[in-house]
Amino acid sequence: MRFSHETAPQVLVWQVATTRRGDGGLWFEFERGIMANTTSAKKATRKIAARTAVNKARRSRVRGFIRKVEEAIASGDATVAKDALQAAQPEIQRAATKGVVHANTASRKISRLAARVKALAV
Repeated sequence: MRFSHETAPQVLVWQVATTRRGDGGLWFEFERGIMANTTSAKKATRKIAARTAVNKARRSRVRGFIRKVEEAIASGDATVAKDALQAAQPEIQRAATKGVVHANTASRKISRLAARVKALAV
């Protein structure tokens, strides 16, 4: 079997990024990146980066909705908590559908929030 560029392993490279600290010094951040050897591997890394950005945004959005429900529960206002839960529930389920969170995790979060809102109403 001959060695070809298509079967070549990916090579790890270290990228160094410098940023300014508040005291005027430099701060070095090391990121481990993968240097793709093939066109398809390069495209795959671009797609992964794009999906990661979307997933991070969706996960952050879900956390915001959950935080609003928990803040409403902490305030003790049942109607605000119920409205916040009704807004959060489809967002959590959508995250599960998109694979950002596991389906069971989404179900558990919704169930526990709903139980806390229900206990607040009583």
